[in-house]
Amino acid sequence: MTPRVFDRALLARRRARAAADPVPGIDFLLERVVEDMADRLAAVERRFPLALDLMGHTGLVADMLAASGKVDRVVRLEREPRLLRPGDVAVIAEEEALPFAEESLDLVASALSLQFVNDLPGALVQIRRALKPDGLFLAVMAGGNTLAELREATMAAEIELTGGASPRVAPFADVRAVGSLLQRAGFALPVVDRDVVTVRYESPLALLYELRAMGAGNVLVERDREPMPRQLLMRICEVYVERFAEDDGRIPATFEFVSMSGWAPHESQPKPLAPGSARISLADALKRPGEDA
Repeated sequence: MTPRVFDRALLARRRARAAADPVPGIDFLLERVVEDMADRLAAVERRFPLALDLMGHTGLVADMLAASGKVDRVVRLEREPRLLRPGDVAVIAEEEALPFAEESLDLVASALSLQFVNDLPGALVQIRRALKPDGLFLAVMAGGNTLAELREATMAAEIELTGGASPRVAPFADVRAVGSLLQRAGFALPVVDRDVVTVRYESPLALLYELRAMGAGNVLVERDREPMPRQLLMRICEVYVERFAEDDGRIPATFEFVSMSGWAPHESQPKPLAPGSARISLADALKRPGEDA
């Protein structure tokens, strides 16, 4: 049985709360990610009759797909109906239990949601099965170095004050692990890369405020249910500043984004040559021009 790391119902409620009272400019990281996804999609020379925005939670991904000129119809999948907008074509379901028939989608796109899936390998398998042959999967998720400074400061402060630490900052996947998972899920031509963004804040409290406004607070199942003591919060801020503050007093926060793409297998796709089928030896290929055998 897959362990429950994330309280997904809580995540949906927090995202709905953030959407109901949005802070101007709070989606700047998501906007950056969606812009990058748009560039990747623009490089694909084909059309997609039916595309799925998988747990986009703001509609930015759906809007990007619709504006790309490459998608005929966009469907959103969300767990929380309050995240949908008038006019959205949508399905209310879980990304861990996709309700789509095999080979029914041409494109699946996901931005900053898959890091909160309890069974990522299983979710990737379901996505691949739902794609038609030669269908495209395009996604970005938070990587393992995301909020590394906050994680270190929180753990150090809590150990100092209490002698132990409870889970407060989510664990995120390593880029190498994501590549392996795509291959295990059966995707052809998988590509994985990473982008690291450092955002500077006036204080740790300003960072924590923005995370809350994004709906990205602690949703770990094993989190401490009691409100964080003020003494602990203040010590976390002090440790953060002591260890990471820059010359002007501002503090950095690291966000790592892991981008991935893969195709549902199709006979038209390029395949590696069979072993022993090369027509030139490696030694000959490495010779300098004019060099004798």
